[in-house]
Amino acid sequence: MSFLWFILIGLVAGWLGGLIVRGSGAGFWINLLVGVVGAVLGGWIMSMLGASGDTLLWQLVVSVVGAVALLLIVGLFNRKRA
Repeated sequence: MSFLWFILIGLVAGWLGGLIVRGSGAGFWINLLVGVVGAVLGGWIMSMLGASGDTLLWQLVVSVVGAVALLLIVGLFNRKRA
């Protein structure tokens, strides 16, 4: 996957993750960061479950799963701090 696809999938995954968890995205850079970190986290989660795929849609799904997991984890820490 080229670097451009990685960035585009990260943006979309971060934006979709924000919509699913909080109801809105968080801006270009935060969506990108959440999507890219979510892609890594989602890849790890899916490998632990034994699931794999190599299509663009699969990569987007894995990234969104990771972004949602990341936002939920961050949300748990923010609640405890308040």
